[in-house]
Amino acid sequence: MGKEGRNEVTAAAEPTQPAQPSRSAGALAGYFKFEERGTDLGTEVRAGLTTFFVMVYIIFVNAAILGAGFKLDPAGIAAVSAGTALIAGIMTIAMGVVGNYPLALAAGLGINGVVAFSLTAKGLSPAGAMGVIVWEGLIVTILVLVGFREAVMNAVPLALKKAIGAGIGLFILFIGFVGGGFIATPAGGVPIVAPVFPTTAGQFLFLAALLFTIVLYVNQVRGALIISIVVTTIVALIIGVAKVPTTFSVTPSFSTLGQFDLTNVFTVLGAFAAALTIFAILLTDFFDTMGTVTGVASEAGLAKEDGSVPGVGRVLLVDSIAAFVGGAGGVSSNTTYIESAAGVAEGGRTGFTSIVVGVLFLLAIFLSPLASIIPTQATSPALVLVGYLMFTQVKGIEIDNVEDGLPALLTMILMPLTYDITVGIGAGFITWVLIKVAKGKVSEIHWLMWVVALLFLIYFLQGWLNAVISGTPAS
Repeated sequence: MGKEGRNEVTAAAEPTQPAQPSRSAGALAGYFKFEERGTDLGTEVRAGLTTFFVMVYIIFVNAAILGAGFKLDPAGIAAVSAGTALIAGIMTIAMGVVGNYPLALAAGLGINGVVAFSLTAKGLSPAGAMGVIVWEGLIVTILVLVGFREAVMNAVPLALKKAIGAGIGLFILFIGFVGGGFIATPAGGVPIVAPVFPTTAGQFLFLAALLFTIVLYVNQVRGALIISIVVTTIVALIIGVAKVPTTFSVTPSFSTLGQFDLTNVFTVLGAFAAALTIFAILLTDFFDTMGTVTGVASEAGLAKEDGSVPGVGRVLLVDSIAAFVGGAGGVSSNTTYIESAAGVAEGGRTGFTSIVVGVLFLLAIFLSPLASIIPTQATSPALVLVGYLMFTQVKGIEIDNVEDGLPALLTMILMPLTYDITVGIGAGFITWVLIKVAKGKVSEIHWLMWVVALLFLIYFLQGWLNAVISGTPAS
């Protein structure tokens, strides 16, 4: 506690009965540096409430995504919702206490889609997919502890970092339209995907909910996503698109905790492909967090002139631990949310904002049984909007510069087209290195980029290489 904080406590501690509350408030203000950052308790509480209401949708959306990908029954969906709220609450409180920044954490959109659809499409079990998240979280944590995270951050060009985030946005948006029944693969597979013009109540409801969500958001209605989800669910129940399960329980379940398998990915994919799969998700988590933390800290006026964030190591450590805790909890990687900026806009400047958000997430556990009632038509519009928000990172890419623009385009577009984030990142890395070599700018290629590009090249050729090694023709 600084000298000013001690003086405030001393002044408040006159021989009157109300001294103890003032001493507690002074200690709180001193620890979180309220005066230094130009805030107060009331402002921090209001900021925490704001951040919570703009991101509470994740306890329903994460359950919907994992439920669809893992083919969970209503009880399983409710358990994912409860686990999502539990881990988000614990890790957000940890961020407030340790990092002292107004940052909130929850299951990361994008990565949960990869876990639910991309990894399981490769043949991994749900527990095996969570095992991949545990692996990447442990590795990122080690990289933070040894100070290597910044080195890798410097090695990857800014255009590719932003393209990864924008590509995930497109991936999420695509999942939203598929979940809403607006995009599907026709019978016979030609074309590969096609629009589905509404004929059913569910499809009409999705389109109406999407328009409703957009109207709420553009009018800056607080809690737009959760309002949309609630209203759409009520309408769905009224028109029969959704129904209350006959086995509905009001008691939260935490059956997802500990549901991960560290060996499944190596058994199914083989050591090399497994390592690259883990690496690709690690990159996503890696750079998304760096961009979010820097952006929110700058918005709060807490970053330095060069854009660096004081004490960022503590923030990154909590975020990295949250990744593998989310995997171990069976709810996917937890990461720092860009929605934290909503609380900053309300004046949040310290970790106490995060503590308020975390406590509200813990209370939201009791809402988790409602997750099994919410139809995909209610959550899919939120995915479309969040996908757009993530895609806005494209504005930081010099698209008209082929050295950055082409690799960025391949990174972004191949993620949704192949339903595989690894393919997008790999194509972007290889193309970026190739163009630099073709332009005679080899000196601009960091040695880590050479290594990563080579690994991805081998990844793409693994079918052919396996055929050559085994002596059997490639299919």
